[in-house]
Amino acid sequence: MPGRPYLTIDLATVRRNVAELRGALPAAEVRYAVKANPAEPVLRLLAGLDCTFDVASVGEIDLCAAAGIDGALMTFGNPLKKPAEIAYAFAQGVRRFTFDTAAGLAAIAENAPGSRVECRIAPTFPSSVTPFGHKFGCAPDDAVGLLTEASRSGLRADGVAFHVGSQQLDPGAWEIGIRCARDIFEAVPGLATLNLGGGIPISYDARVPGLGVVGDAIAGALGRHFPALPRIVIAPGRAVVGSAGTLSCEVVAVRTGTDGRRWVYLDIGRYGGLAETENEYIRYRLRTGRDGDPVDDAVVAGPTCDGDDVLYQRYPLPVTLRPGDPVEIESAGAYTTSYSSTFNGFSCLATEFVEVTDAVTTG
Repeated sequence: MPGRPYLTIDLATVRRNVAELRGALPAAEVRYAVKANPAEPVLRLLAGLDCTFDVASVGEIDLCAAAGIDGALMTFGNPLKKPAEIAYAFAQGVRRFTFDTAAGLAAIAENAPGSRVECRIAPTFPSSVTPFGHKFGCAPDDAVGLLTEASRSGLRADGVAFHVGSQQLDPGAWEIGIRCARDIFEAVPGLATLNLGGGIPISYDARVPGLGVVGDAIAGALGRHFPALPRIVIAPGRAVVGSAGTLSCEVVAVRTGTDGRRWVYLDIGRYGGLAETENEYIRYRLRTGRDGDPVDDAVVAGPTCDGDDVLYQRYPLPVTLRPGDPVEIESAGAYTTSYSSTFNGFSCLATEFVEVTDAVTTG
C-alpha cells in the first residue's frame, strides 16, 4: 500500500491474545472494547471466538451490527448517552446498559424498559498511563441507592462495573475496585455481574506487568472478597488488538530546527492515528531499516501544519535517517485507526488484515 501510511493487523495475534486472556482469567467473559479497533474483520473474528462487545455509541452499535453481531451481545458501556441513543440501542436489541447517575438511570428506565444495568463506580485508583480522572463513575457509597432505584424503576439491577484506567501498571489496582464492589454486592440482593473493565497493559518501549501477573492479582483479589464468584467480565481493548498491529510509514524530511535540534518528520502524526502520543503517554517502539547505525535524540513530528503535531521531544533514532526511509511503529493495533482523522486533508489510516499469507485491505 505505497504512498501513505497503513496499519497491518495480524488476526492470528488477535486470536492468540484472546486465548491468553482466557488462560489468565478463565472465569471471565471477554467483552471487547470496540473503541480500541472497530474494524469489521476484528469484530467478526471476536464474535467467532464467543466474545461479547462493549459499545460506546450508536456508531459502534451500527459497526457491530454490520459485522453480524446481535444486539444481545452488546453492552452500551458509555455512561454518557442521550435518551434517543438509548432508545436506538434498545431498538437494535441491546439489553444491557451502564450508568453512573440518577438521571442516566431514569433515561434508561424510560427508553430501555426491563433492561439489565450495571452501575459504574469510581474508587480512587493508582494513576494509570492514561487515567479517566473524575469523568465517569459514581462514588461507591452512592451505588447502593442507585441500584436499588434501578429495581424500583423496572430495570434489572445486574451488577457493578469499574475501570482502573487505560494501561494500568499497578496490578493491585483491581483489588480496590473488587473490594468496593463486594460491599455493594452485600448490600444489594440479586446482583450477578462484576465488570472489571479494561486497563490490562501491553508492552510498548518499556516493561510492564505481564498478563499472568495481572491475572494472578485479579484472581487473588476475587478469592479474598468473593468466596462465591459472581459472573466476571473483563472489557479489554488494547490487550486484544494492540500487539497485533504494525503501522508502516516513512520519513518525509530531516532537518536541523531553529532550536538547533534534529527534527525527523514522518508521514503520520497525532491526527493520523497516533493521538496517544499526547504528553508522550504512549511511547511506541519505532523500527527503521537503519537500526544498528549510530543514534542520537531527535524530535519526532507528524506531517500536518499544526504545531502540536509532535510525537516525541527526544527519541533515539539513527543519525543516518533520510527522507523516504521506511519506519515501522510496533504494537499500534489499538487506538490508532479509531483516532485517525482527515485533518489537513490527509487520508484516514488504512488497514491491511493478514493471517498467514492472506490479506484484506480497507480504507
